[in-house]
Amino acid sequence: MTRIATFFIMFAFWVLLSGMFDAFHLSLGVLSCLLVTHFSHDLLFGQEWSSFWLRRLTGWIFYLFWLVKEIVLASLQVAYIVLHPRMLQLIDPQLVRFRTRLKRNISKVTFAQSITLTPGTIAVDMHDDEFTVYALTRSSAESLPGEMERRVAKALEPEG
Repeated sequence: MTRIATFFIMFAFWVLLSGMFDAFHLSLGVLSCLLVTHFSHDLLFGQEWSSFWLRRLTGWIFYLFWLVKEIVLASLQVAYIVLHPRMLQLIDPQLVRFRTRLKRNISKVTFAQSITLTPGTIAVDMHDDEFTVYALTRSSAESLPGEMERRVAKALEPEG
């Protein structure tokens, strides 16, 4: 059942992004989605997912809206810094290392990608439970792991 759900989610996303509706492109999409589903079906839907799928789905949707808001706010902050006449006094680049409480691989990858998508921060390394993140400012560094990790955990981690 998880393979079927994974295939249809991926195929719908593929069709939405590709915008190609001819037989050749749709057949390539089906083939690609079948291959990806075969190798990674358990990544999206783990054992614990089936009993809480609705809560996870709504948590994921709320997380995406929150992430878009954070990306916009961080973009404005970075634009302010770049355009400020005393830019060099405002930036304080640093590498931050911290351990995450996230357990699932999909949660860790989502967290790392969310950090990188947010302007002013880049996930440089992720090994087991340890993250290394570049932050443009001290306030960005001090906010890690923070609210983003909590929201990823709420959306993707099993309760426990």
